[in-house]
Amino acid sequence: MPRLQTSQLLQSITDALAESDATAVLISSSRRNPRRFVVQAGQNMFEMWVYIWTLTHGGGAARPKHEYRIQITGITPPLEMNPAGPTLLIGYEPNLGCFAGFDLNKHRRFSTRSPSIQIPITALHTALQDGFSFVTKGNEEIAIGFRPDQFLAYALNADVLHAQGADTAAIDLLVRAAALEDISPVEMERIPVERQRVVQTVSRLSRDSGFRRRVITAYEQRCAVTRMQLRLIDAAHILPVGVEGSNDEVANGLCLSPTYHRAYDRGLIYLDEDWIMRINREKEEELRQVGLAGGLEDFKTYLDVRIHLPQERSQRPDAAFIRAANRFRGIT
Repeated sequence: MPRLQTSQLLQSITDALAESDATAVLISSSRRNPRRFVVQAGQNMFEMWVYIWTLTHGGGAARPKHEYRIQITGITPPLEMNPAGPTLLIGYEPNLGCFAGFDLNKHRRFSTRSPSIQIPITALHTALQDGFSFVTKGNEEIAIGFRPDQFLAYALNADVLHAQGADTAAIDLLVRAAALEDISPVEMERIPVERQRVVQTVSRLSRDSGFRRRVITAYEQRCAVTRMQLRLIDAAHILPVGVEGSNDEVANGLCLSPTYHRAYDRGLIYLDEDWIMRINREKEEELRQVGLAGGLEDFKTYLDVRIHLPQERSQRPDAAFIRAANRFRGIT
């Protein structure tokens, strides 16, 4: 397929970060790599540099049909590095809507006579399913496929993820962690402690991403309280992660806009067993006493009615999770 226009490549980044619950503003020229962004993720803000090209087939009948590549054009080596945040070397494949990440340390100095980096397209097929995929290349580089909703996770962990390239045991566990397969303690002990942490990180990121996608799909990308979409939604656990009995089933999830998500997590609102979101009168009174109740009446407009629910009954909030969550937050 033809290479994408610059505007399309930049849009792929901002859209992916939005799917990752982050926002990005381009602060450099759009005409040349690296493109420089300021990224806001929750309370954190950092500068991110991105070298990005369209991921296309290797070219010509002589090339393997599964081989895709980026062509590093329009720039001379060595590649500049961000001194204050992540620098990414990536390709974007628009048909699958997935990215490939390459080890910048392996390619910072490259030959202008052969400026291409390859990855099998099957790696992106796997990433589309699992969120991440890992492929070891001949130069002991690990190339990583990742889905747009994992863009932020990749950006923040790229260095440690690519550093596993020479460890086949770690790669095997990373692949299994991305697919959410069970890994025994004995298997984990066979790799160094620092690589155990990376495997655990990938497992957590894949689990969180899978939960988010399932919940948002079940709720038709709508906030359960306001029923708004607008790409401003989170997947919230009814019974928080880490509390005994919590899991990543959709029945333990709610699709909420960020404001109502924070209000739910802080116990300002709660869900009852009739699937009605209500104000916590105790928390409401606390806000009034300290003079921080401005806007509360507007906030309450969407409460005291049945929330928007998934069509599939098995995905609707489970009463056991609701009761446990309310006990955990001290709501009777």
